[in-house]
Amino acid sequence: MSLWLSGIGVSRGIAIARVQKVHGGDLDVPEYTLAAADVGDEVQRFLDAHGLAKAQLREVRERIPEGTPGDIAAFIDTHILMMDDRSITDATITHIRNARINAEAALLRTRDALISVFEQMDDAYLRTRRDDVEHVCSRILRILLKSDRQLCARGEQGEPTVVVADDVTPADIILLAQQQVAAFVTEYGGPLSHTAILARSLGIPAVVGLRDARRLLRDNETVIVDGETGHVLADPDELALSFYRDKQRKHARHRAGLVRLKGRDAISRDGVPIRLLANIELPEDARIAEEAGAQGVGLYRTEFLYMNRKELPSEDEQYEAYARIVSAVSGTITIRTLDLGADKQVDSGRSHGPLPTNPALGLRAIRLCLKEPELFRVQVRALLRASSHGRVQIMLPMISNLQEFCQASALIESAREELRAEGKPFAPDVPIGAMIEVPAAAIAAPMLARHARFFSIGTNDLIQYTLAIDRVDDEVNYLYDPLHPAVLHLIRHTIESGRSAGIPVAMCGEMAGDPRFTRLLLALGLTDFSMHPNNILEIKQIVVESDVAKLRAAMQDALERKDPQELRERIALLDQL
Repeated sequence: MSLWLSGIGVSRGIAIARVQKVHGGDLDVPEYTLAAADVGDEVQRFLDAHGLAKAQLREVRERIPEGTPGDIAAFIDTHILMMDDRSITDATITHIRNARINAEAALLRTRDALISVFEQMDDAYLRTRRDDVEHVCSRILRILLKSDRQLCARGEQGEPTVVVADDVTPADIILLAQQQVAAFVTEYGGPLSHTAILARSLGIPAVVGLRDARRLLRDNETVIVDGETGHVLADPDELALSFYRDKQRKHARHRAGLVRLKGRDAISRDGVPIRLLANIELPEDARIAEEAGAQGVGLYRTEFLYMNRKELPSEDEQYEAYARIVSAVSGTITIRTLDLGADKQVDSGRSHGPLPTNPALGLRAIRLCLKEPELFRVQVRALLRASSHGRVQIMLPMISNLQEFCQASALIESAREELRAEGKPFAPDVPIGAMIEVPAAAIAAPMLARHARFFSIGTNDLIQYTLAIDRVDDEVNYLYDPLHPAVLHLIRHTIESGRSAGIPVAMCGEMAGDPRFTRLLLALGLTDFSMHPNNILEIKQIVVESDVAKLRAAMQDALERKDPQELRERIALLDQL
């Protein structure tokens, strides 16, 4: 009898294969007291395991083929850097020596303390970095417990399998991808999890957040995985197999046909030009984005320069990093200023007070920068200097009122005057824009648009703040709904406010790169989409097949519907225009 399960589809595609269950997270970690004479040997045992774990990651890094998207290698680089971070080694050795406990228990204490810090972070994307800590420590733990295992993506007959696990580390995903794994199904995770991001980059179907998947699915049974809808069908009948094999063939033809769009402009059937931009984090991503047809960079995050270090990055260090990325981008690059919060220590020993009860609503992003103007000044000077190497825009995150924007703009102008007096080169006209990710900013968009040079809608936070849910929280992420009427009205209001003021409005949240919402966003009036480079051709195809005028007329009618279900039905009809 078939079993129908639903999780969160995070990477499109259809897989039909047998199940291979991986008991990745079932670690039974003992704790016991050491004799004083054994403490030194236990410290060495931990250091040996740590060294072996780092060597394993380096081996995985060396096996990544040339030309692989930069974000894939970046996951492994992050874990290697974390291995070198003394906050893991020193804290664990201290626990072994002071508490006289075994290395496994000491590392567990270190891991739990670090994870608690990441879980307090306000930015959803950065909060998922807790997974990095989890994966790095788990790799060392497995070596200490002698439970390190080699994963295999092939079944007994040598055919690709669907790997079912509680979670899968980036290193394991890369190794399994090289063995041509059919799909991933995990019990935990969401759209921002490592499994989701890597599966999308590698083009592997994946469903995450499917609770009890390892209990409900049997080893070697045939399953169908639909990475778009999030459905997993176990023990399918011939009718289901026939339907999904046909869907699989259509998807393969569709992907193959996207290559033809690489040199084509993103212009709709009725002649509306659409700008497709990329969200990137590394200089090598700029090359991948350009190859995919990106017309510039709509979001470059700067937080990673500040994290996993004891001292703040200097102006010169930041300038060199920004100059490299700006030089690598041929179009305009929008750089977001620091989006960290008061719950994070960004230098050696300095804290901004006790951890807030709710960091997402606390001192973060532009609020922190205005309270710590020297922190902001150093970054802005570096950004302005880097603007001499290309076309830079500066974007201010989490703006909630006009006063914040004007204060930040005044500090940027002050930095310009300093650089001018010092004779340091910078572009004379660097646009300053606001990231619209707080409902208050969206509602006040007409007022903000009179001062900002551009808007960029951050849908990830805008949806969370509007609906009062944390989409990284597995208990409530089912409430994350981009189609909620309130969200749609805020997006349309922001776009119309920008158009009335004559400033461009982009969208850099995940919604912009999700093909399910492309026609909807075109209907709402969006013309600038910024997304992961891998999604550009997919979105471009929808754009060139769309009639924007018809979509906008249909959307006007849909938004007048009072019943939410009727609104959804009208939105669904947009895909038929």
